[in-house]
Amino acid sequence: MDILLDTHALIWFINGDKQLPEKSINLIKNLKTNCFVSIASIWEIAIKLSLGKLELNGGLEDISKILKDYEIELLPLTFEHIEKLLTLEYHHRDPFDRIIISQGLVENLTVITKDDNFPIYKIPIVWS
Repeated sequence: MDILLDTHALIWFINGDKQLPEKSINLIKNLKTNCFVSIASIWEIAIKLSLGKLELNGGLEDISKILKDYEIELLPLTFEHIEKLLTLEYHHRDPFDRIIISQGLVENLTVITKDDNFPIYKIPIVWS
């Protein structure tokens, strides 16, 4: 399975937060899983850190190490992702979620998310 982490899933994984289900943790840690995180998630985390709205174990600096340790690939934004974004209905207005959804759809990825808005877009998700 190829997976894309929603921002909160990445944060909870990094922080060891018990809100992230064991099934999701196992998928992320399984090196046979192709696991991705959007550059948009890193951008969102940086914004929240700079506003003091987020505490992250190790800070932004440790994200790169964690991605490397667990072989999580950074997914850049492409023109195709933006084109897909333009076709999404506005069930949900969060710009970071919308780009993650469009990336997941374009790249045929299953998203690890607790967000109830993602399934509305007919994107496969995994949580519990």
